[in-house]
Amino acid sequence: MDLIHLADPDGDRCIVRITGRFQPGVLTGHDILHADVLASASFVDARLDLYLFQHDLDSWEQELSNLGPGKTASIGGDRGLSLDIHMHEDGWLSIQVSDPDRLTTLLGTRPQGDWIAEHRGRLEQVRLTWPHEVIETAPGAYEWSPNRKR
Repeated sequence: MDLIHLADPDGDRCIVRITGRFQPGVLTGHDILHADVLASASFVDARLDLYLFQHDLDSWEQELSNLGPGKTASIGGDRGLSLDIHMHEDGWLSIQVSDPDRLTTLLGTRPQGDWIAEHRGRLEQVRLTWPHEVIETAPGAYEWSPNRKR
């Protein structure tokens, strides 16, 4: 399921595809989501790993809501790979994918339609598919949420 899907007719694209839970059934890793970041253009074709915590999704939602001309929305970055989407005044996006151990690249695309609303919908679908099911009762102490679906 794609959390982020930005592409243009020339084939340049940046996709953050959630592939599932990092460690399903393990309290400390159950709510962490694994994603593939796919970056493709005439000069790059990369697949990189990204791990997203629930607070990363909350932060992405806020940054997406605040995104406008001259502003940047980011996801990841605390633990390695970061993805920064900068919106220019003319509607073009600069997308920087930076993995400190492997690659830094910059892509450009001009999405059509209301892509921000579309991406809010993508985020909602990710949350419905992989809901928050672990609660931290004290620092380093976890238990299953009473709302957990089994």
